[in-house]
Amino acid sequence: MKTQTTIRIDRDNYAQAKEILKYLGLSYSQAINIFNSMVVSKKGIPFEVKIPNEVTLQAMKEADKLHGEFVTPNDFRRQPVS
Repeated sequence: MKTQTTIRIDRDNYAQAKEILKYLGLSYSQAINIFNSMVVSKKGIPFEVKIPNEVTLQAMKEADKLHGEFVTPNDFRRQPVS
């Protein structure tokens, strides 16, 4: 049985996530279903959640300002196999 829900998320992150997921062959809904299945399987969030250290905080600040090295969804595009 399926159910429908409404969530509030950051618009820019949503757009970027949809683009990446599309490249991976997944819809946003499919990705959320995978996440939900992992929560049930792991009986919790399926990745570590903790307070970031100073190095991570600095990287996050740089990312917010788009300083330093960063990747775009295009960087994840598969290269043709020769």
